[in-house]
Amino acid sequence: MVLDAFALVALAADEPAAGEVEALLRRGDATVTAVNFAEVIDVLGRTRGHEPAGLRETFAPLLQEAVELLEVGDDGAWRAAELRRRHYERKASPLSLADCFALAAGVEDGALATADPPLAAAARAEGIDVIALPDSNGTRPL
Repeated sequence: MVLDAFALVALAADEPAAGEVEALLRRGDATVTAVNFAEVIDVLGRTRGHEPAGLRETFAPLLQEAVELLEVGDDGAWRAAELRRRHYERKASPLSLADCFALAAGVEDGALATADPPLAAAARAEGIDVIALPDSNGTRPL
């Protein structure tokens, strides 16, 4: 099961989805792409004020024990770009390129955990099972 960046941000920031993300991690099949992991570190550091040393301390055990970090090769890059071309629309479906890397990994894996409505919609359109997490306000994507 692929986690989007939001899932790990929610865990680290103790947002409404944190408990569900912990339960998903206990399943033992969680993955995150290197691109999405970089987004996690960026969001927590840049917008939430977490220090790099603290982030390393938080995530090093997770990456060793609970989450497999997926490297992104050229096939993944091509797949993410194609998915963005098919699903991106500036107002109706503002998928980031990082979202599309999670989406590409979800195509391979078959399941994606997210709270992002456009990402959830694109995943469903691609036949990917969506694990709908609550966003910061407790709302789940349809």
